[in-house]
Amino acid sequence: MGASQRGRVRWWRWRRNPLRRRSDIVEAWVLLASWVVALVGGLLAGLAAADAIAESAERQRAERREVSAVLVEDAEDRLPERAPSGYRVWATVRWTAPEGSTHTDEARVPSGTPAGHTVTVWTDPNGKIAAEPLTHEEARWHAISGGVLAASGASGAVLAVAWAARQGLECHRMARWAAEWERMNTRRGGKTGSP
Repeated sequence: MGASQRGRVRWWRWRRNPLRRRSDIVEAWVLLASWVVALVGGLLAGLAAADAIAESAERQRAERREVSAVLVEDAEDRLPERAPSGYRVWATVRWTAPEGSTHTDEARVPSGTPAGHTVTVWTDPNGKIAAEPLTHEEARWHAISGGVLAASGASGAVLAVAWAARQGLECHRMARWAAEWERMNTRRGGKTGSP
């Protein structure tokens, strides 16, 4: 089969054909619409997700403050067997807020740090310990990966709905084909099914 014949077979639902059924036309439009919606919707969902992640990272960088805190207790010195360098453990720290109030909370500090040692922690607008905000490079990679995941999920959902619609159309076609077969066989005096 040549390339032109394969193209004609692939696009047969769009050409006038005495064997083409209404469900074939519906299926062709469902396929076309689902691919367009999957591509455009996936793109828009990915861009929206990437933008939301980038805005969130920017807001964190604007709101969070780096403060110096004093370790109240010795940080555990027990490292897991395969701990990466710079492994951090939870320990109690104390710091003074810009308005002069003293706060105590738990923060992640380098393992084995002795009590009284000064460590750097990050706080949110409420003065609570928070994670260090993402750097510009980290935020960019989070936005890219989040956008790709959102685009894939949105496109996948649209294509799954299209697949379900095609299965429904196929069941409808098979039921109509069976009914027509029964009608034609009965008209000729035969019986369908096993003897």
